[in-house]
Amino acid sequence: MADRSFLSWPFFESRHRELADNLRQWCADNLTGEPAKGGEQSPGQYYESIDLNDAFHPQTILARSLNDMPLPVGHGAPLRLRVERQLGYKHAKYVMRIELTDQLGRVGRGKGGFWEDRGYEWYAGI
Repeated sequence: MADRSFLSWPFFESRHRELADNLRQWCADNLTGEPAKGGEQSPGQYYESIDLNDAFHPQTILARSLNDMPLPVGHGAPLRLRVERQLGYKHAKYVMRIELTDQLGRVGRGKGGFWEDRGYEWYAGI
């Protein structure tokens, strides 16, 4: 069962939507140049971001369990974000921290995510 409580807190919705446009997820992946994960990579922490419209969409899931059991590491524990309206590279696994931000340019190469910094589109809508 997925847990959507973080994304539906009335306080979060009303107060923080005025302060930020995006939700950035910091993941436990610490990439150190593994070619199997896309070729040219530099050391650093994996991160991804989505806009608040997708964060609050009913199909977006912040999962901490699977089949009534704690989410296993193989499926992205401790938290996994599923953004069903976007391509798979926007579905962050191993999420350790989530933060609101009004700017994406302060992290990495300023494109809003690990893969976006390497040429992928920021909005990967389907």
